[in-house]
Amino acid sequence: MLELKNISKNFKDFVLKDVSFKVNEGDYFVLLGESGAGKSVILEIIAGLIKADEGAIYLKNINITHQKIQDRKIGLLFQDYALFPHLSVYENIAYPLKNTHLSASEKKTIISGLAIEMSISGILGRKPVTLSGGEQQRVALARILALKPEILLLDEPMSSLDIQLKIDLRSLLRKLNQQGLTIIHITHDFEETFTLAKNVGIIQKGRIMQIGTVEEVFKNPKSPFVASLRGVKNFYPAELTSMAGMEIRKAIISKDLSFLLLSGMEDGQGHVMIRDRDISVSAKKLDSSASNNFEAEIMEIIPSRFGMEICCDIGVRISASVSRESFKELDLTAGKSTWISFKASSVKFYKN
Repeated sequence: MLELKNISKNFKDFVLKDVSFKVNEGDYFVLLGESGAGKSVILEIIAGLIKADEGAIYLKNINITHQKIQDRKIGLLFQDYALFPHLSVYENIAYPLKNTHLSASEKKTIISGLAIEMSISGILGRKPVTLSGGEQQRVALARILALKPEILLLDEPMSSLDIQLKIDLRSLLRKLNQQGLTIIHITHDFEETFTLAKNVGIIQKGRIMQIGTVEEVFKNPKSPFVASLRGVKNFYPAELTSMAGMEIRKAIISKDLSFLLLSGMEDGQGHVMIRDRDISVSAKKLDSSASNNFEAEIMEIIPSRFGMEICCDIGVRISASVSRESFKELDLTAGKSTWISFKASSVKFYKN
């Protein structure tokens, strides 16, 4: 439905380079990346607020690269909602219908329907300054939807909302998408992506790093950056090699470091990943079934939601998660020597 082909834009201190992706009709596509990665620039290029230096945009196979903003059937919800402060809620929603050929009764029907759908029927006479953030957002959404856009663009729509309002907005956005509205949503929040997206694109420093379904991207990250977005810290470039006469394989991380793993893949270059919760920390080398055992020096200890994150040096930085009880029992401190271990089955290899 929507296709970006090699979109590039040069600014003084930032470059968007060769951005290409497709969004199918009815998709919920999330563009995920850190602040300053170029997410908002892409939305504004799609909407027509910024002109790309290179590349093309197609909507339903029609080149809209040079179309005027008002001729694109695309709605953009800004972070600050951009409501008209001097107009009532009703007048804000009615504003985009001003130059249409609709009769007054037809406009009223549209506005009333949207007010019901957005749960704002009781505030139509109020001014934006009297509304909560969640109410303002619903009004802004209703105003955009009044012209029935083919694509809805969302610029960090949950960044200023509290937890309950986020839950409510997610429910509303899922409902709109289920009704057939195509949505492109930009965020830096992994949780938003995981709970809303059908497909996801990862952007870093103006370049698309990976695109696919949520499951494809986060189960098979193709770079340390993509892995880091889902909280995976132990992700390393590696070369997978067979070991003569053995089912177990070796992933060579460096000249002096390798991990043993189980894999049916052919030998070659790729990445290995080990979840921090699959790594055991002990005062001495364990007599266990774990194939990977390393003496390590504790570099840093970081409190985490589920216990303590123990960052160690084994030739590379590796993180393990331990409970607060185990942390106290092992008397772990920065600079102390310890042992870490993990099973071959815990090491996952992803081919380049």
